[in-house]
This record gives sequence, structure tokens and C-alpha cells, in this order.
Amino acid sequence: MRIYAEMAMPRGIDAGLTPCGTCGLTVRVTGSGRQYCPRCGSLIRLRKPDSIARTWALLIAAALMYIPANALPVMRSSLLGSESADTIMSGVVYFMHHGEWPLAAVIFIASVLVPLLKLLALIYLLLSVQRRSTIRRRERTRLYRITELVGRWSMVDVFVVALLAALVQLGNLAHIEPGLGATAFASVVVLTMFAALSFDPRLIWDHQEPSTDER
Repeated sequence: MRIYAEMAMPRGIDAGLTPCGTCGLTVRVTGSGRQYCPRCGSLIRLRKPDSIARTWALLIAAALMYIPANALPVMRSSLLGSESADTIMSGVVYFMHHGEWPLAAVIFIASVLVPLLKLLALIYLLLSVQRRSTIRRRERTRLYRITELVGRWSMVDVFVVALLAALVQLGNLAHIEPGLGATAFASVVVLTMFAALSFDPRLIWDHQEPSTDER
């Protein structure tokens, strides 16, 4: 195990410097702490306003929607007068019973595991920032980038249900429509995406207490 001492280094915020979130140009922000990028015209702030409070609010809402998203049917189907309602997990079990393990794994990972891990990752990042932790800041920054990147791919179930509902409409013979679970699941994905966007990863680097990083 190697231990690296973390040196106190100058920060951009101390000099009033911050990159533009749109074009990446480094700009000196003075006065009120906000101004517009001279290159692309985007609003620039040293830090996102109320980042922690907004992220917590979005995460709590997403966590509340996560329960009905997995408990309520995401799809209701009718075939020759026989109706059925399927949840995300019932779909996973169905494909497992029919030997479609890869498809079951994709649905479980994308629709159950990824949203849950994203919630847990953002909660961990928020708590570490609020505790003013200086441990493993590079790893936490990478975790944030991964969380922001993979979250949007959780919409696979919603896309499948929407596609089936559009294609399978055969009058009284066959009919498919989205359930309340699909709406709740889409809400979870959208809320976690907004939560990731509202979190300011620069807060991870705002505290310069001496510490060591163990790797």
C-alpha cells in the first residue's frame, strides 16, 4: 500500500478563476461571483448556487419514486381478451425462466441496479462534501463523472414499453399500454439526471486540510 501526502495547492476559486461549463474557457469571475463567458455567452459562476440543497431535494424525490417504479406494473398487455400486468422484476424473472439470461441481466442492471447505485453514489458524494472530507478526492471526482455518464442509459425499459405500445395495437386482439410503474421509473431516471447536474463536483476540492490518500 502506497501513501501519498497531499500537498496544499493553489485553487482557481482563490484567484477567481473558473472554466466555462459550455466551451471550457477559463474566465476570471469578479464582483458578484457571476458573469458571462466572453467566448460563448454562457452564464459562469464560481460555484453552482444551492448545489447541495437542490441535489438533496432531487435525490429524496427520486428515492421516493424508486419504490413504485419497481412495485407497480410498467406494462399492461391484453392478448385475445387475456390481460396481464408486468413489473420490472417480473420481466427479469420471465426471461430467466425462459433461458434468456443475457437479456434478463441487461434489464436488471439497467433498470434496477444502475438507478440504485446512482442514488447511493450521489448520497455518498453529498455526505463527503458536507463532512468536508479531503480523502480520495480524485476517486470521488471520477465517481461523479461515471455517475453522470451512465445514468441516462437507465431508460431502456421506458423505451421498450413505448416502442411496444406504439407497434402492438391490434384492436381487440392485442393491446399494450404503459403502466404507472413506467411513469415512476422515468421520473427516477430524470430526477437522478437532474440531481447529478445540480451537484457541483468542484465542492469536492474546496477544502485544503492536510490529509493523506491511500491507494
